[in-house]
Amino acid sequence: MAGLQQGGATPQSITVHAVSRVLEVEFSDGAAFRIPFELMRVYSPSAEVQGHGPGQEVLQTGKREVELVGLDPVGNYAVQPRFSDGHDSGIFSWDYLYFLGSQQEQLWTDYERRLREAGVARDAPMAGKPQHGCSH
Repeated sequence: MAGLQQGGATPQSITVHAVSRVLEVEFSDGAAFRIPFELMRVYSPSAEVQGHGPGQEVLQTGKREVELVGLDPVGNYAVQPRFSDGHDSGIFSWDYLYFLGSQQEQLWTDYERRLREAGVARDAPMAGKPQHGCSH
């Protein structure tokens, strides 16, 4: 995920829509996506969210109203969003943004299933920070 697939689509424009809380990305292959900030935050590729290995993912809740307060370029291959809840450690490669945009419906379905399985409401506040030795 940390790079750009050879021959993969690259963003032609990226627009932050603060009021509707979506990131609009238009790619070189003609695809265009409106990715909700909440989806980006819930599926952040950071270790804080994904953990350090399979099965260590941290279910994110209470992110429906999260805002994007900054979007910094990372080389020529990614952006690093800064969210209103203080999360800023995820680096979103062009490939990952394309994945989020193109798979939104399935990702939302998976997220809702994980919430149900955990018995947690989407808008519940996050539990205490995980204690897994990370300094995130």
